[in-house]
Amino acid sequence: MQPIDGNLRRAFRAIEQVGRVLTGRQFAGRNLTVFPDDVFLVSYPRSGNTWTRFLIGNLAYQDDPTTFANIESRIPEIYFNPDHVMRRLPRPRILKSHECFQPHYRAVIYIVRDPRDVAVSFYHHNVKAGNIPDNYPMEDFVPRFINAEFDTRWGSWADHVLSWTLLRQNHRGFLLLRYEDMQRDTLSELRRIARFLHMCSFRAIDASPEKQQQAIDLSSPERMRALEKEQSADWILTKKTRPDKPFVRTAKAGGWKSVLSLSSVARIEAAWGKVMVTLGYDLAGQHAGSSAMGVSEDEATRATIKPQ
Repeated sequence: MQPIDGNLRRAFRAIEQVGRVLTGRQFAGRNLTVFPDDVFLVSYPRSGNTWTRFLIGNLAYQDDPTTFANIESRIPEIYFNPDHVMRRLPRPRILKSHECFQPHYRAVIYIVRDPRDVAVSFYHHNVKAGNIPDNYPMEDFVPRFINAEFDTRWGSWADHVLSWTLLRQNHRGFLLLRYEDMQRDTLSELRRIARFLHMCSFRAIDASPEKQQQAIDLSSPERMRALEKEQSADWILTKKTRPDKPFVRTAKAGGWKSVLSLSSVARIEAAWGKVMVTLGYDLAGQHAGSSAMGVSEDEATRATIKPQ
């Protein structure tokens, strides 16, 4: 059976949203009641948020490992329950959000990932969601990704990242994590997370080296893939998506090098190279533009606004 057309799927979602509003079941989202002791785990989509939720969940709930079956009751997304349900969760809460800067989020763990890897992951996410077909050209996808066409709520990668880093970086209640650093030295980065949580309202967490290593082992890609196979039919993020496409994919940094063409890389770097450099990402081109890779900055910019 052919997957449902992406436009039709979005129409169904819009109808569902209207029904939730009319019946008082509208998800909290931006209308969430925020408490002073809340900690928010924020990122642009496909940046390692789910893995980080598993790491934190397995550190906080050491006698009952985190799974896709219980993650939404431990570190829930703010988009899947009405506000009155979210208000009843035990405090202090750790909540997942994809929002751009929100001034009422007092404590934020923000995860950033190389946008070239985000593009590849977001491509496969949209295939899994049925928004694009299996054979959709990556060359066509990348300009649309840069232009934030697939989920306009969050803006572009750079919009999202800059909204947080410009307004909150170096603030006491803001912890910036790079996905690549988490991959390279998970223990050190989890230690930073634990210190931040202790500084907030989670002083009861046992963050000994042994417990941190246990959390890392329980959050391995292999275990998460095995859990996904068992539980994806019931998890809210995957139950309405294609079961033949995994949610947890390679879980590696730098995969874009073997997937994206030189022109796609050049377009991403032309659009966001300066932001990438400030976050420590090396550019494949010689500078934030793309001329060294055969695509001019003007061409890359035009590609982001190409009519569909």
